[in-house]
Amino acid sequence: MDLLNTLVDKGLRRETPTRGEALAVLATSDDDLLDVVAAAGKVRRHWFGRRVKLNYLVNLKSGLCPEDCSYCSQRLGSGADILKYTWLKPDEASRAAAAGLAGGAKRVCLVASGRGPTDRDVDRVSDTIRAIKDRNEGVEVCACLGLLSEGQAERLREAGADAYNHNLNTSESTYGDITTTHTYADRVDTVRKAHAAGLSACSGLIAGMGESDEDLVDVVFSLRALDPDSVPVNFLIPFEGTPLAKEWNLTPQRCLRILAMVRFVCPDVEVRIAGGREVHLRTMQPLALHLANSVFLGDYLTSEGQAGRADLEMIADAGFEVEGTDRVTLPEHRVGGGACGSHGSGGACGAAPAGADAGDGAARGADGPRTDLVAVRRRGAGTDLAPNA
Repeated sequence: MDLLNTLVDKGLRRETPTRGEALAVLATSDDDLLDVVAAAGKVRRHWFGRRVKLNYLVNLKSGLCPEDCSYCSQRLGSGADILKYTWLKPDEASRAAAAGLAGGAKRVCLVASGRGPTDRDVDRVSDTIRAIKDRNEGVEVCACLGLLSEGQAERLREAGADAYNHNLNTSESTYGDITTTHTYADRVDTVRKAHAAGLSACSGLIAGMGESDEDLVDVVFSLRALDPDSVPVNFLIPFEGTPLAKEWNLTPQRCLRILAMVRFVCPDVEVRIAGGREVHLRTMQPLALHLANSVFLGDYLTSEGQAGRADLEMIADAGFEVEGTDRVTLPEHRVGGGACGSHGSGGACGAAPAGADAGDGAARGADGPRTDLVAVRRRGAGTDLAPNA
């Protein structure tokens, strides 16, 4: 297929595909799916070999959020029966992180619900970062605390944070349909604050919220322009009690096409399979490793993932290897101002996007919604039960 040959060539040169080419990936048929995976896999292996980076989430504060993000089980007015608790103490968070690190995770992601941190919250998280780093040599720590105020990114960096996560989630044109309590521009501003402070910027998307192919391409090209070092790809977990509980628009094949498109647009960036992979990729998860070079180990913020041991077995059985702390994740040309390989002020790689074609929409799975796969987290942080790692 000429399209795939073109995309491989561009990916190996770090050249941005056109919007039309990105849309065409999403429009490919299921008959061509393995060809798409194989082509994107060439780009993934060129920049990242067969290494898989493991990340581990610690939910520092669960629920009770004043924001109204429609996809989130922790949102204002959520009826989802999730764990709700206030801030973990630094020692509690450090113990929770230790489980993931023992399971092979290289990065700990410290997440807290809310619009954004107060200065006192930044102090609290800074103490947690120091506690984790004092006990674990070589660990990366990423903070995800919401919208940042002036100077807060710098304070987190001084405390030892390596990265900051703040997702764009969806396209600018449809963002107001998903969230009304803050804006798309607010999110972009926080990513830029993290980058400017020398933190490795982490920003991604959520697929499956009823968006069009054009929306998916728009947000991925916006991410490319922001130049994060890592792009988490989440697949909507339709929690009962949230406005998007009935949005079951993804099939495993659709998820793989989305991951392939992200890889072609962001060839040399850490692409991470994030929340919802078990729900929507299901038995096709091993194929996704040919597209993404990073996954979350074990459970997520408010939902359970598959067993950590199953994650490790899947990686090994698929012929991949867990990336150790002695390896730098990103290609050498991306390692610069940030501790984990950010560009600093260097800007994005590759050519500017151009062109646009029409793509197809998502299709519901043949067996209908798999509500049986949505399991609320009842272990780990905020409980007395051992975490899954």
